Amino acid sequence: MPALPTVGMGFDLVKTIGAFVLLVAIGIGGLFVLPELTPMTPMATSTILMMVLPSMAIFGAIMLAVGVKHGEYRATN
Repeated sequence: MPALPTVGMGFDLVKTIGAFVLLVAIGIGGLFVLPELTPMTPMATSTILMMVLPSMAIFGAIMLAVGVKHGEYRATN
């Protein structure tokens, strides 16, 4: 099978962390904006910052680690 051309995404540590922080910030920002857009009962700010934010960050870090390891595997095999 012929090798596929490489595009070269060029992700490094700074870009990866920047994208990670941006995604978490968008998710948390959406929770703060949601009560103004819909008639839903909002979560308290303390709940968002003490429960949702850490769980988003931990889950995101685990998924990032799995993705990096998968990328390393795909690059070598």
